[in-house]
Amino acid sequence: MIRVLIADDQGMVRTGFTVFLSAQPDIEVVGEAADGREAVERAAELQPDVVLMDIRMPVMDGLEATRRISEHAEISAKILILTTFDLDDYVYEALRSGASGFLLKDASAVQLAEAVRVVAAGEALLAPAVTRRLIREFARLGGPRAPSARRLGELTERETEVLVLVSRGLSNQEIADKLVLSEQTVKTHVGRFLTKLGLRDRAQAIVYAYESGLIRPGD
Repeated sequence: MIRVLIADDQGMVRTGFTVFLSAQPDIEVVGEAADGREAVERAAELQPDVVLMDIRMPVMDGLEATRRISEHAEISAKILILTTFDLDDYVYEALRSGASGFLLKDASAVQLAEAVRVVAAGEALLAPAVTRRLIREFARLGGPRAPSARRLGELTERETEVLVLVSRGLSNQEIADKLVLSEQTVKTHVGRFLTKLGLRDRAQAIVYAYESGLIRPGD
């Protein structure tokens, strides 16, 4: 069972998500939170696998709550950000704070359940449109920000190649097709570069690739 915590300040949203997700055979809603601070407290108490996190909440917003949960050594939950198109400016900062993906609030019930499953499995939920917005935001901020490019030297040529393709928003299957590899081999390369670079998932890998200067907007 995938254990889910829903953090949103709108009671009707929480109820709607809870009703649908609870009907899934492999998903259990273990709790709700009405603000960011409560989300952090409930995540520590309930140890969910996934937190559905709204960005705009009182007391503590979703970005700060995401950051605190990600930095909490005893919480292993993945964060799935609930967003709307008018929150594009938050994409970059949310990923840097530890989010593993984004879901539009008007997504269908089926998309909601699938998003929870994808993030729970350790994959980043980054649609091509979200990746493009991330790249635009990075370009606006003006280039590399992290002096950690030297760690890229620890990667093999193939691992670096896979990292570049991941950072451009390609899925494992798309990378496998492009490099003429099996999907399992691609997964192995992804796992290795994440370990070597000390990154949590593909979302962090995309941020790292741009911040280290491995790739640049427009490449």
